Amino acid sequence: MRLSEYADHDATGLASLVKAGEVTGLELTQLARAAHDEVNPRINAVIEFYDDAETVVVADEGIFGGVPFLRKDIGATESGRLQEQGSRLFKGYRPRTDSHYFRRARHAGLRTIGRTTCPELGTSGMSESILNGVTANPWNLERSAGGSSSGAAAAVASGITPIAHASDGGGSIRIPASWCGLVGLNPSRGRVSGGPNNQDASFGRTREFVLCRTVRDMAAALDVLSGPHPGDPFIIVQPGRPCVEELSRPTGSLRVGAAQTKWGGTDVEPQILQAVDTIASLLEDMGHLVTEIDPPYDPGERTR
Repeated sequence: MRLSEYADHDATGLASLVKAGEVTGLELTQLARAAHDEVNPRINAVIEFYDDAETVVVADEGIFGGVPFLRKDIGATESGRLQEQGSRLFKGYRPRTDSHYFRRARHAGLRTIGRTTCPELGTSGMSESILNGVTANPWNLERSAGGSSSGAAAAVASGITPIAHASDGGGSIRIPASWCGLVGLNPSRGRVSGGPNNQDASFGRTREFVLCRTVRDMAAALDVLSGPHPGDPFIIVQPGRPCVEELSRPTGSLRVGAAQTKWGGTDVEPQILQAVDTIASLLEDMGHLVTEIDPPYDPGERTR
């Protein structure tokens, strides 16, 4: 497989090729390293591509069997691997336990091959830190990749891996997904376990998940990463059927509200309004009912 072919596939597509015997997980890891070596010096998305990435022991089985994966440098942990949280305070820190998240990821066949940048302690929607510098947007190196899942977004958008670990407590998946042209979802509280060592101090507001390039990858990731574990403080009912099955089911006509008024003290940029119009027209063409709405509250009240 050529590097250009590798970058064109999503995680589901690569896993299908592995299952068909057309490529191996090791070969995909080697391609990921080649992609990293080519683009990472320009975007600074990956802090560390593991020296032993090619020898990571994960069976080429499961929904994502053999697919390369990257870990955000905060949140869910891998035992013995550096997790510095974008901060000089935690430089050299190595957790001693695996999170349930990464146990599930390995069971799904994902090969974690390195870690990605985040702003210090994940507290910014931007993509820079004193420890690791600036992560650039692959679409425009003069622009930010967003945050706090900065490196994850830049790595996936640039083709280093088709999917990467991310987390979201105030937009940290959704902001970089928007800025880098990716698919981003913040799962409901309790859908993806934060245990056993990262039971979120914000009472479930921060959730672990992924950034990827296709909706089918997002659905498959939700299937393999969700589920309760003993000790979880928040548990919700699991879906009645796999999320990937929902992709082929008719939705019927949905009622969608589109807001074009400002939600705070800043006017909405014209290009954003145009994007909302474009999506509204697309949804109407698909048979959905789109209604213009105003926010039912004053966002400014939240900060007074």
